[in-house]
Amino acid sequence: MHKLEIDGLTKRYYVERDGRQVLALSNVSLSVGDGEFVALVGPSGCGKTTLLNIVAGLLSFDLGTVAIDGRQIAGPGIDRAVVFQHPSLLPWRTVVGNVRYGMELQKRFDRATMRERTARFISLVGLAGFERHYPSELSGGMQQRVNLARALASDPGVLLMDEPFAALDAQTREHMQAELLKIWSEARKTVLFITHQINEAVYLADRIAVMSARPGRIKGIFDVPFERPRPLKVKRDARFVELEDSIWQLVEETRADRHVEDRGVMP
Repeated sequence: MHKLEIDGLTKRYYVERDGRQVLALSNVSLSVGDGEFVALVGPSGCGKTTLLNIVAGLLSFDLGTVAIDGRQIAGPGIDRAVVFQHPSLLPWRTVVGNVRYGMELQKRFDRATMRERTARFISLVGLAGFERHYPSELSGGMQQRVNLARALASDPGVLLMDEPFAALDAQTREHMQAELLKIWSEARKTVLFITHQINEAVYLADRIAVMSARPGRIKGIFDVPFERPRPLKVKRDARFVELEDSIWQLVEETRADRHVEDRGVMP
């Protein structure tokens, strides 16, 4: 059984000003194994974030099913956690307070367990010594580490990541990619990761799913052949560049197929 199973998912948005419907996702099917890291790429507007928000339970959908451990989802749940592009930390809480926040909301951990998990995941993301700092005292990369620690501390079965490094500068982004792999190798969570950066997807993921232009469909899936752990220098490997080029070619094909978008708007 797969950890996450998306089958025949279709989503329409209603455009109130002119009474039309926009077909955002059409018959999307994707399986993610337990402990697997799957990246989702595709042209802007193809529905990547819509798909992730549906899996998170934040959006409804029209057709299909989404299941975690064989159980269909019916809204947000403790079996999923989302790491967004912006950390969205509570500015009046310290690092400790922000990491504890998700566990406090769930009310399924006692105080001793929350204390232990908070300390463990702050250390895991490399922020030991910054426990009493406030978000305003941290860099963008450090804030995103807090965001990741908060998600992991709540012990989700599936970690949903929506371009978590997009707001970072190139050097910090590359460093955070390497750090994420270290963290993931210890936590071994099932991950669905959205990115616009093809080389980021190839570096991080076990498999990469490419979505078409709107309405979003799964256009193709690529296996990533590199063993773990992966040093940053793997990005210079000829096989890495070849795989990156193949994915780019498929993305560009979907970008050129813009007539599909015309069929995505229905009266």
